[in-house]
Amino acid sequence: MSADTAPPAEGGPAVDPGPVDPGPVTSWGPVTGWGRTAPTAALLIRPRTYEEAAVAVRECGARGAIPRGLGRAYGDAAQNAGGAVLDMTGLDRIHAIDVEGGTVLCDAGVSLHRLMEVLLPLGWFVPVTPGTRYVTVGGAVGADIHGKNHHVGGGFSRHVLALELLTADGRVRSVARGTPLFEATTGGMGLTGVILTATVRLQPVRTSLMLVDTERADDLDDLMARLAATDHRYRYSVAWIDLLARGAATGRAVLTRGDHAPLDALPRRARARRDPLAFRTSRLPAAPSFVPEGLLTRTTVGLFNEFWYRKAPRARTGRLQPLPAFFHPLDGVPHWNRIYGRGGFVQYQFVVGHGQEEALHRIVRRISERRCPSFLAVLKRFGDADPGWLSFPVPGWTLALDIPAGLPGLGAFLDELDEEVAAAGGRVYLAKDSRLRPELLTAMYPRVDDFRALRAELDPRGVFTSDLSRRLAL
Repeated sequence: MSADTAPPAEGGPAVDPGPVDPGPVTSWGPVTGWGRTAPTAALLIRPRTYEEAAVAVRECGARGAIPRGLGRAYGDAAQNAGGAVLDMTGLDRIHAIDVEGGTVLCDAGVSLHRLMEVLLPLGWFVPVTPGTRYVTVGGAVGADIHGKNHHVGGGFSRHVLALELLTADGRVRSVARGTPLFEATTGGMGLTGVILTATVRLQPVRTSLMLVDTERADDLDDLMARLAATDHRYRYSVAWIDLLARGAATGRAVLTRGDHAPLDALPRRARARRDPLAFRTSRLPAAPSFVPEGLLTRTTVGLFNEFWYRKAPRARTGRLQPLPAFFHPLDGVPHWNRIYGRGGFVQYQFVVGHGQEEALHRIVRRISERRCPSFLAVLKRFGDADPGWLSFPVPGWTLALDIPAGLPGLGAFLDELDEEVAAAGGRVYLAKDSRLRPELLTAMYPRVDDFRALRAELDPRGVFTSDLSRRLAL
């Protein structure tokens, strides 16, 4: 209990309490993931203090509670039908920055965007960022997010030094690396408790620009060969892949790789030289609240993909690019998820290990032959697996694609892909999932029984629960 909320000592003088604290902001209504599919109604609670978070957990009722950040999980991981959803964005303090050692201690509700604003002028960058900077630190830990640098730097949890976790019994536990609770929480989708704070190791940078190389790959074999041969030279690497291309062009792609630009890479008279660590962002108009259904068809997406592939240089090196343009191009379009219409979209991401390249080829061919209209499709290589029991990355190849949810026969088609991924020893990403069948979970995540056992011991009443946990019996 903080000093400003502690009661007076017994027998002490009466104190005017001042205005009555209205408590956390609450509302009842639909909650959905970024894909905007399968909304469910819940009580949304926005605590402003650790104490309010503890009260919300104690009083959440039979349907339990689940923490939520900025709502960028694509599926149902941060939904809780009929229960409570704790909006953690009200807990957003940065407590301490070690400028010499390169660490930050902050609340779970702090966004990566806010960390970039504060840390970049000091010469530090977040160690891992996904395709959006509008995720919270708590969400980054709970989903064990990965980015373009997993092949050399691993997932977010690899850079987390310590956590404070509010568990179902009302205790706030200090969670150290290497412990079972740490490994269950990193990638545990909020089901072990509410992350309150995290201490994170940072990446040193000299500028807020990236030095970027871009090249085109003629097909999937060409792309994979380029990635395997030269990825070790780059800190960040990602390929946009055209999943509508067929025949000899199946899997053609635009490969983009880079690293943080050193100071001497900036032109001497450039504006950036005067303030090399400035964090500059830009925004386009928001996507309209109503988008007609059927806008993203095979024809329109096919035209976009053709344009995007042809406009890319066949080979270009050393281009300077702002951080937001390299890491988060879609953040420049607020509410871009609306472009899929009211039906929303499914993001499907899977990984298969090294030695399973033929499985990746088969899946890409099946998606291409099925003519799935996906213009946001990326292929990356993963490095060593992260310690989290439910962490997604394993060494190998990961493909992520967005598909309009209303595509006829989509559910059955993705069920077939799930089977093929599982047969190849791969897995799908739970932070993006909204439809995986529970019987495949154990095949994909071998430590899921350890996770369930720890949950049963730590939270026997099932206080922390979500639509995802019910669906998958987690």
